[in-house]
Amino acid sequence: MPTISRPASNEYAPYYDRYISAVPDGDLLTLLERQVRETAALLRALPESRGSHRYAPDKWSIKDVVAHVVDAERVFAFRALHFARGAPTPLPSFEENEWARTADAEARTLSDLVSELEVVRTATIPLFRGMSEAAIGRRGVANGVEITPRALAWVIAGHERHHVRILRERYLTNGSAGA
Repeated sequence: MPTISRPASNEYAPYYDRYISAVPDGDLLTLLERQVRETAALLRALPESRGSHRYAPDKWSIKDVVAHVVDAERVFAFRALHFARGAPTPLPSFEENEWARTADAEARTLSDLVSELEVVRTATIPLFRGMSEAAIGRRGVANGVEITPRALAWVIAGHERHHVRILRERYLTNGSAGA
């Protein structure tokens, strides 16, 4: 499959537009490859001690954010696989705050979480690369709304962009640099 075209607005719920619209036009698979390298480089440049930094007491730590991005990519990729294979069963939602609370990201190193992010993305790219045009356009229901694997591929890219932007703006600025 040469490229994964931008999904039509009827391929996903309006909520996901916040992620999809954040992704620039172009070859999505190449973007996904470049994106994970850039995100990993950003995170690997941080000292390990920064992994537990929170920009406010009630917010996730940097490690929590990375674990969330990994979990969400796995969920979105599974949904894409499920729908691409024509499975008729609707899939449930996932409660991101509950998952973050139980992920135990603070017990892991930031380096380990970044490595996991890279490995998950390394698996995600060939998943989408191997989907036919018919498969990537199949519809399924997750969290009570219809979505296609094509839209989920763009959501994965946009979701990571969203959280990297938050990391840069709220966690890595001079005003919230922490220790």
